[in-house]
Amino acid sequence: QVQLVESGGGLVQPGGSLRLSCAASGSIFSIYVMGWYRQAPEKQRELVAAITSGGSATYVDSVKGRFTISRDNAKNTVYLQMNNMKPEDTAVYYCNTFPQRPSYWGQGTQVTVSS
Repeated sequence: QVQLVESGGGLVQPGGSLRLSCAASGSIFSIYVMGWYRQAPEKQRELVAAITSGGSATYVDSVKGRFTISRDNAKNTVYLQMNNMKPEDTAVYYCNTFPQRPSYWGQGTQVTVSS
């Protein structure tokens, strides 16, 4: 079983940056494809970015060129660097495996982009 704890959210102005972290328990973290997901109010949860165990990354079109996903397998942690943020990035951000495992969802971290 893996437990995931997200952190690093907050309030940021448009054009600003945040770095999210997701710490995972469990020794098999390194074999998983990991993803960052987000859910805005009244919208479905969507996959934002994913990264393989070897570091290959993929992004949803709306964040390409602005967000960077990375991981440190030695620390069982995955990161999401978010730059040039926009109001439409406002959401609760979660990490999970890809494909997602229902029992792995954590509390998420709130990100609000507003002036």
